[in-house]
Amino acid sequence: MGILAWIVFGLIAGAVAQFIMPGNDPGGQGCRGWLITMIIGIVGAVVGGFIGTALGFGGVSGFNIGSFLIAIAGALIVLFVWRKVGGQRR
Repeated sequence: MGILAWIVFGLIAGAVAQFIMPGNDPGGQGCRGWLITMIIGIVGAVVGGFIGTALGFGGVSGFNIGSFLIAIAGALIVLFVWRKVGGQRR
């Protein structure tokens, strides 16, 4: 996939992951929030692809349902770890 495809794929996967696991994440509203969501989705796709390949499910190989589900699962893992390690800032 090209870089633009990874950005769009990451934005969608990150948005779905944040919809499934809502909470107070860094980034807030506006442009910064979209960037954080995109980064979470892209990192989640990499993490999900690594874990999926290690477990024999396959990796993120393009715009298809299997890759999308793996990317969302990875983004959920990234969100969970981010919230546990980062804690709540006030």
